Amino acid sequence: MRTDIFARLDREPEPPKIETPRMSRTRLTLFGGTLAFYLAIVVAVLASTWLVIIDWKVMLFRPYQQWPELHAFLDYFVVLGQRGPTAVMVAAWLGWRSWRQHTLRPLLALGAALLLLNATVGAVKIGLGRLGPHYATQIGSAELFAGGDIFPSGHTANAVVTWGILAYLATTPRARRYLSALSAVVSLGVGLTTVYLGTHWLSDVLLGWAAGLLILLALPWCENLIGTAEAWILSLRDQWRARRRLAPSLPVAVGGPRPGIFPQRGPSPEEPSREPVAVVGGRSTSRTATQLDRQRPHTVRSERTPVTPSGSRRPPTSRPVTGG
Repeated sequence: MRTDIFARLDREPEPPKIETPRMSRTRLTLFGGTLAFYLAIVVAVLASTWLVIIDWKVMLFRPYQQWPELHAFLDYFVVLGQRGPTAVMVAAWLGWRSWRQHTLRPLLALGAALLLLNATVGAVKIGLGRLGPHYATQIGSAELFAGGDIFPSGHTANAVVTWGILAYLATTPRARRYLSALSAVVSLGVGLTTVYLGTHWLSDVLLGWAAGLLILLALPWCENLIGTAEAWILSLRDQWRARRRLAPSLPVAVGGPRPGIFPQRGPSPEEPSREPVAVVGGRSTSRTATQLDRQRPHTVRSERTPVTPSGSRRPPTSRPVTGG
C-alpha cells in the first residue's frame, strides 16, 4: 500500500461512508433568518427607502476613480464570480471526486444548486427589471421595472453557490471550516468588486449574498432527489455494461464483414440452388438447377430438319470437269 502523499490521489477501493447533510434545526433557523433579510432588501428597494439613497451615494462616489490602481487586478478577480469559468473549474474538481469515491453525488449536487440559482435569481432579475448604475436615468430613483437585469447581483450569488458547494460537500469538519472561510472571502470580495467597478448597486450585492446563501441552506431538501437520480443513472450504466458483456465477440478477417452486421443468407427452400458462377467472355453467368433439368435432350441425326444447300457446293478454285 502506498504511504506517500500521492496515495491520496488514487481511487478508493470502495465507496466511502459519507453522511449527507440534513435540514437540522440550526440550518432551518438560518434559512428563515436569511429569507427574512432577503425580503427586507426587496421591500426597501421597492419603497425607495434609505437603502436606495445609500446606493446613489456609493455610485456618485465612484470608487473606481478613487483607487484606480486596483482596477486592473479587480477586473480579473471578478471573474471568480462569473458563472461559466467558475462552473467549469468546480465541476472538474467534483468530477474527480466522483470518480475517486465511486459516487455521482458531488456532480449532481452542483447541478441542483446551479439549477436553483438560475431559476430563482433569474426570475427575480427579469421580474423587477432594475437598471444598473451606468444606465441610471434619474438620481434618487430605484430604477425598477425599466428592462434591466442586475437585481440581485448574479456574480455575487454565483460566487456564494459555486464556492460554497465545496464546503457543503466537504467530508471532514476541518475541511468544511476551511472551505467555508474561503468561499466567504471570495463571495464577499466578488460582491464588493462589482460595486467598485460600478456594475451593481450596493443593494444588488446584499440581495445576491442572501440569494446564494438561501440556495446552499436549502440543498438538504434536494438530497432525496439527488439520491434517486444517482440510482437511476447507475442502473442505466449497469444495464449498458451487461449488454456489452452479452454481445458476441468473434474474430473478423481483414476486409471481411463483421458478424451480426452483414449476415450470410443461405438459399431458402423455395429458391432453387444455383451453380457456381462462371466467367464467360468477361461476363459472369450462373444457371439454376431447374434450368439445367429443363434443357432439351440432344436429337439424333434423323430427327434434325434437313437443310437444302443453296448455290454450288464446288470450291471456287476448282477447274470445270470436261468430258472425253
